[in-house]
Amino acid sequence: MRLTLKIWRQEAPGATGRMVGYQVDDADEDMSFLELLDVLNEKLILSGDEPVAFDHDCREGICGSCAMVINGEPHGPQKATTACQLHLRHFRDGETIVVEPWRAAAFPVVKDLVTDRSAFDRVIAAGGYISAPTGAAPDAHATPVPKANADRAFTAAACIGCGACVAACPNGSASLFLGAKITHLGELPQGRPEQDDRVVRMVEQHDAEGFGGCTNTGACTVSCPKEIPLDVISQLNRDYLHATTGSRRSA
Repeated sequence: MRLTLKIWRQEAPGATGRMVGYQVDDADEDMSFLELLDVLNEKLILSGDEPVAFDHDCREGICGSCAMVINGEPHGPQKATTACQLHLRHFRDGETIVVEPWRAAAFPVVKDLVTDRSAFDRVIAAGGYISAPTGAAPDAHATPVPKANADRAFTAAACIGCGACVAACPNGSASLFLGAKITHLGELPQGRPEQDDRVVRMVEQHDAEGFGGCTNTGACTVSCPKEIPLDVISQLNRDYLHATTGSRRSA
């Protein structure tokens, strides 16, 4: 396959960036998109040019590192797929592919396709955990959890914190990410004692980081590689309302 790549190049935070065109003549349809960037970078290094900086880690759709917008869509055109699992067979021979970093005020560009997503870490540090000491691991049947709650907790826990929801949102909101974390912990009995404090602290940190407000466009869940459902935002809003008005959600 012959592909033309138009990639955002930016030397440093705050520097003026630009789109730069490259051609790869020996791409294979079985390559992942990150492998395509590896091939391009090998050619750039051999020719004495600066390779394209991009984040990656597991390359198995788990770590959430490959934060890039491909042809205007976070992680690319394939539904429920991260960029590392996107294969070139989903593109046409001779196609031009535009690659950019996440575009959000809370995710400043570090270099090329690398963005600083430490805002997510600070949101989690504000309350995305259970601090109640549990001692030794209890027997699996010691704390009954209704199947509906367990299933919903598992669905929300699938969030990998990649930030595609923020990149897709016209407001730069992280409400889907935040809702997933609140839902994941709030559906389990271990997470309920800190439920009110957790949601207040995490929402406050979310806003302090410069994320925008949610207007329910739904672009976040469409772009989510793990298909986190939109209704976790409803649960986030409901829990926050109850925490700040003194009422409590029924168990």
